[in-house]
Amino acid sequence: MGKIFCLMGKSSCGKDTIYKQILSENSLSLKTLIPYTTRPPRNEERNGVEYYFLTEEEQQKLERQGKIIELRAYHTLHGIWKYFTVDDHQIDLEKYHYLIIGTLESYLKLQEYFGKEFLVPIYVAIDDGERLQRALNRERIQSEPKYLEICRRFLADDIDFSKENLKEAGITNTFFNDNLDSCVRKIISWIQFNL
Repeated sequence: MGKIFCLMGKSSCGKDTIYKQILSENSLSLKTLIPYTTRPPRNEERNGVEYYFLTEEEQQKLERQGKIIELRAYHTLHGIWKYFTVDDHQIDLEKYHYLIIGTLESYLKLQEYFGKEFLVPIYVAIDDGERLQRALNRERIQSEPKYLEICRRFLADDIDFSKENLKEAGITNTFFNDNLDSCVRKIISWIQFNL
């Protein structure tokens, strides 16, 4: 049976970069799961690659059809943004292993849906000052920077990924992204150990 490796961590800790590097490790043969969102895409994001970008109406239709596995709604300074996983036949645990990017909340909901034995957490952390600087650098190049949203996310992440919440979710391993290559190597070893 396959496993779902759930890469998670506070915003701007390097999840996207780590995700891409792990996927480039062909020996792992990991499949991807593209999540859905109602938030607007960033400049460099493409529909069907990083996310499926849907309207609120499209999301509600999927919900009425009972196809949403898990959904998180964030009250941002720009309205409610939803992130969700859809039962759209992307996942076949009979045949494949998957790497996804998620949150602590999505990890727990995916555990409920697929079973705890099929989910493997990968929690990434980095110094808060470095994380804030990365978020500012990324936002600065957007056509419409949302600096207040960075501040909201920074504070919300501190609560969402508190030591208590991590412990309650059974997450005991932390991969520190103070050196990208070293962090990626350690995560790849962890994945190989859990295959």
